[in-house]
Amino acid sequence: MANVSVYNMEGSEVGKMELNDAIFGVEVNEHLVHMAVVQQLANKRQGTQKAKTRSEVSGGGRKPWRQKGTGHARQGSIRAPQWTGGGVVFAPTPRDYSFKLNKKEKRAALKSVLTSKVQENKFIVLDELKLDEIKTKKFAAVLGNLDVDKALVVLNDNDQNVVLSARNIPNVKTALTNTINVYDILKYNTVIATKAAVETIEEVYA
Repeated sequence: MANVSVYNMEGSEVGKMELNDAIFGVEVNEHLVHMAVVQQLANKRQGTQKAKTRSEVSGGGRKPWRQKGTGHARQGSIRAPQWTGGGVVFAPTPRDYSFKLNKKEKRAALKSVLTSKVQENKFIVLDELKLDEIKTKKFAAVLGNLDVDKALVVLNDNDQNVVLSARNIPNVKTALTNTINVYDILKYNTVIATKAAVETIEEVYA
């Protein structure tokens, strides 16, 4: 089992914690990680883009000039794609981009990115993260103590003092244990998790 240091909010090491190899010590599957990211981004797409084909553009019913004898190339409609104001070739239409990924594949991808963060020493465990008031400056001080700038902070419970204190800091996002995902873990350089959050992740995903 992998051992990681446990820090307090002042950035001092206060102990060690053993991580479950079933989650934090798996073989990294890059293909599944890629598929999970593609799925997450595809599912976010609205798919509302629309352009008109030549059959949908108004006008153009009359042949602009006769077929022969003008010296121009033959033309059948002023709404053909080569004309300004004409229709679009293979115009996009509203569609659903989302697709499914099996639950086992999603879990394997999540375990892969968590394992990679541990291997890169980008996974920091805090004994606890508590603030007595909503204060961005105090949360920024905690990040400074840990020498972290771009971080995903994983909490076990929805502590509003912590969530609201972190909300206004660029490149920092808070998440609960049941909302963590592959894309966010990859997007942020470091994952900071409370000890309670790690225990919950191990309990849910083991």
